[in-house]
Amino acid sequence: MTSSDLQTAKSGFLRRYPAYEETAALDQLRQTDYSRLDQAREVYLDYTGGSLYAESQLRSHTEFLARGIFGNPHSANRASSAMTEHVESARRYLLRYCRADPDEYLAAFTLNASGALKLVGEAFPFGPEARLLLSFDNHNSVNGIREFARNKGGRFDYAPLTAPDLRLDEEKLAELLREPGPAGLFAFPAQSNFSGVKHPLRLVGEAQARGWRVLLDAAAFAPTNRLDLSEVKPDFVTLSFYKMFGYPTGIGALLIRRDAFAALMRPWFAGGTVNFVSVQARSHVMVSNEGALEDGTVNYLAIPAVETGLRHLDAIGVEKIGLRTTCLTGWLLEQLAELRHSNGKALVQVYGPADTESRGATITMNFYDPDGRFTDYRRVEELANEAGISIRTGCFCNPGAGEVAEGLTLQDMNAAFALGNELSLPRFLRLMEEAGSGKSIGALRVSFGIASNFEDAWRFVEFAKTLRDKSHSNLGDLVAEDDSCRVIRDGA
Repeated sequence: MTSSDLQTAKSGFLRRYPAYEETAALDQLRQTDYSRLDQAREVYLDYTGGSLYAESQLRSHTEFLARGIFGNPHSANRASSAMTEHVESARRYLLRYCRADPDEYLAAFTLNASGALKLVGEAFPFGPEARLLLSFDNHNSVNGIREFARNKGGRFDYAPLTAPDLRLDEEKLAELLREPGPAGLFAFPAQSNFSGVKHPLRLVGEAQARGWRVLLDAAAFAPTNRLDLSEVKPDFVTLSFYKMFGYPTGIGALLIRRDAFAALMRPWFAGGTVNFVSVQARSHVMVSNEGALEDGTVNYLAIPAVETGLRHLDAIGVEKIGLRTTCLTGWLLEQLAELRHSNGKALVQVYGPADTESRGATITMNFYDPDGRFTDYRRVEELANEAGISIRTGCFCNPGAGEVAEGLTLQDMNAAFALGNELSLPRFLRLMEEAGSGKSIGALRVSFGIASNFEDAWRFVEFAKTLRDKSHSNLGDLVAEDDSCRVIRDGA
């Protein structure tokens, strides 16, 4: 591949997606704030796993720390008071960024998006009078809420997806929402971290009209879309900041409507969550605002970097990022659909929508050899690493979408769980191979974000072309077959 090949491809791309040129400011941003990508000749295609931070974000936060004297906010001394104001400034800016009325919403800082989801799960009043409804397409940190419901004697159900586009089956969902009996909590993602599908946000209001509280997982949605809580008003919203702007890690947020906050019943208290505690009286009084959800000491030295990151997105315009990544996604989907082996068989199977209609910049796929046999995605990842391309493989902590995408049945899953503690993704792959099913529970994922450009997409297509007409025997063996170091923990 040569620079002339790149320019020829880009000219065709711009004719197909002229709106891309409206995002030219992001090319300048890449040169100034993300220059390390081009200096290292690295292609980063894992923005759904985690965005990249801007160099200016780091400079701003380092300067902030260097000139300040900041103490633990849980005090009234000068250093603590100074820090309290910065934490509260970040909280206010977060609500403003999401266009949330502070009289209607609270914002609590959490360890991450999973921590925010756990807060809802542990405190929601599940039981015979409040059930849980999940979608098949959910991150495992949302799936895990079912254990809180189960342990409190509550019922839980799953709303199915349609194949092959992996969208919510709205007819079946409507049936589940209006089933006789008490409503409870309905949880779904604004955007799938597996397929990129954008599920309709109108479902929030439709569920609420039937008496449900709604939890919206916005972790995969917010990096390239504006979350406008003046138009759509879920009861709970979870966010991950490193997915939005790379730095800091270790901080997420739970946005919560005040009337929903009043309905929560936390099973414990901690430092920072109470106004008063007595050992002798064996009683306590919880804080009456978001502080009741912020256990212990918040990550106070890093929280001001959240405001820096949000201001960074505001200065760029998240809508501009969304436009650019939509153009790149559309082009890549078209290119992948055209890739064929010499015998005419498809090289790539993409899961989910084949175009950009109601879908984000996340593309999940698997490769197949000329005989139609599944190519181990772990080997593809190793070859991509050799080509300087970072992708993500596994099931992305979203088993439901993966099971539907691969046509896995309850019988398949029961056979896997029969392995007990020996079950892992590599062993599941071997089980499916031995059964002759050709199925997988994992895939590889490409995702675009704030610093992506056309060359990134083009280089991935050129890499994919190197796998044409390659059978299992000439792709080579996995460098690392050890389950413990490869996939014992499947990432988001």
